[in-house]
Amino acid sequence: MFSGSIPALVTPFRDGSFAEGEFRALVDWQIEQGSSGLVPCGTTGESSTLSNAEHHRVIEVCIEQAAGRVPVIAGCGSNDTTNALLHLNFSKKCGAAAGLVVAPYYNRPNQEGIYAHFETLTTKNDLPLVLYNVPARTVTDILPETVAALAKLPRIIAIKDASGEIDRVTDHRLACDDDFCLLSGVDELSLAFNASGGAGCISVTANVAPKLCAEFQAACAAGDYEKARELNDKLYPLHKAMFSDASPGPVKYALSRVVEGFPTDLRLPMTPPSDAARKAVDAALEGAGLI
Repeated sequence: MFSGSIPALVTPFRDGSFAEGEFRALVDWQIEQGSSGLVPCGTTGESSTLSNAEHHRVIEVCIEQAAGRVPVIAGCGSNDTTNALLHLNFSKKCGAAAGLVVAPYYNRPNQEGIYAHFETLTTKNDLPLVLYNVPARTVTDILPETVAALAKLPRIIAIKDASGEIDRVTDHRLACDDDFCLLSGVDELSLAFNASGGAGCISVTANVAPKLCAEFQAACAAGDYEKARELNDKLYPLHKAMFSDASPGPVKYALSRVVEGFPTDLRLPMTPPSDAARKAVDAALEGAGLI
């Protein structure tokens, strides 16, 4: 159902509020540059600092502006199952193609609790779900055997795997049906991820380099790994620079360098990237031919 380069969109702020005009322009630019889908209100979108009203407005605007040109996978995760369901219900009503749901964070549920969380969501909403496993942020880890069990449920159709463990791609591919979609959640591992059976990436870097990321994913899909390696070499320093300080500080700074006037505002507790991080971003952007 999903493939290619799918940016995990930043949420632009200006004077403390959602900068809707800049966000609409970002959506258009991403589609024009070849992105194959969009993810609003993920981690990169600072979803943890958005009120529910803001969260829903960002999703609504993204779907409205995309206007069916590419699918929108709405960020619907929460450590509260009831609140995740609230996001899913809203996203379904707005026309999202799927909901991206992270493993419950902070609560630290065991595997039984993780399974129950997702099972409950599938029984109370019929929007397709993309699992999101990012143990570095959530502390919990959706283990391969739990992924395999969840993949058997109706409407759980894919996983964004940001575990950083490439062997998980094979684990999931062998344990799940062929139509279960495997998406990377770590840009710098996407080459190996795709070679192992992945279909694309929900990407941070694609915010800044959508055309290059789309070309990279297209080369992988075509089996042209010589071209894919060449593009990966160009993008690799940028992938690393995006996390040279707390994300999404570096990516918002990078966007301000490639999109004139793009706001770099962050919400506390996020603070602007350090001088060293900005220098790393500048060097990576220059190396990729983006500035």
